[in-house]
Amino acid sequence: MTKTLLIDGNSIMNRAFYGIMGNKMLTTADGKYTNALYGFLAILFKNLEDIKPDYIMIAFDSKTGADTRKKIYDGYKKSRHKMPDELAEQMPEIKEILDAMNIKHIELDDFEGDDILGTFAKKFGSKNNQVYILSGDRDLFQLIDENILVRIPRTRAGKTETEIYDINKVKEDYNGLTPVELIELKALMGDSSDEIPGCPGVGPKTAESLLSKYHTIDNLYKSIENDEDDLK
Repeated sequence: MTKTLLIDGNSIMNRAFYGIMGNKMLTTADGKYTNALYGFLAILFKNLEDIKPDYIMIAFDSKTGADTRKKIYDGYKKSRHKMPDELAEQMPEIKEILDAMNIKHIELDDFEGDDILGTFAKKFGSKNNQVYILSGDRDLFQLIDENILVRIPRTRAGKTETEIYDINKVKEDYNGLTPVELIELKALMGDSSDEIPGCPGVGPKTAESLLSKYHTIDNLYKSIENDEDDLK
């Protein structure tokens, strides 16, 4: 079996940037910030060592990455602050480093990096190819199946640790829900980080409880419409 490592470039750069800040960020002698670069590469090398992938690809958000989703819902990430300048200036640098390492990186106009990751993962995950997605974004858990795993990095005091999510780990953390049911979970509870509204009055625990019983929002509404339950 071959192994493919897909990396969420923006997510890992963000995690590295904020994970290695301290009172004074790492810089070169001429004042260029390097903390995100250092952290990103530390995470990359750790995963290359652990997985030893046959293939690797890194996806980045484009400047217009949110546009496709904003066409569907114009409130998407409407109030999100722009990337800090100290991080933004390191983004071109990491791509130059990846080019020098001969590691493929991709970004597409109007699409976010996780759109690219999801497409690649579902296209190439198979019994003959195990796909590992490296990201700090738990939205990607919905992609998990027998052939796709998600690796969540954690940086503490400069040390990188990784938590691996498979189907059983998702069920353990989300009250028995399957990865696909996490799509329904977000629809019910919303997502404050992306400014997506959910069902008023329904938080994570209530949403998990409802989906544990009904599994889909369609089933939930059918039960309400048919007056089959004592739901409010």
